[in-house]
Amino acid sequence: MKTVDARGLSCPEPVFLTKQALDAGEYPFAVVVDDTTPLENIKRYANLNKQTIEVAEADGEYTITFVK
Repeated sequence: MKTVDARGLSCPEPVFLTKQALDAGEYPFAVVVDDTTPLENIKRYANLNKQTIEVAEADGEYTITFVK
């Protein structure tokens, strides 16, 4: 599974990286962030684009998995 590492990046960069991964069309893929702001922005972006996601949190990092 492809993983997009967006830790330490400020918005809108994590959303841009997520869009690039979506455009590539390889499912499933995961985006890893380390702050709630990009987490919420990516969740909003996924919702607007009718994507199914799963979110997991571990040690202050969030993994958003896009399953289609």
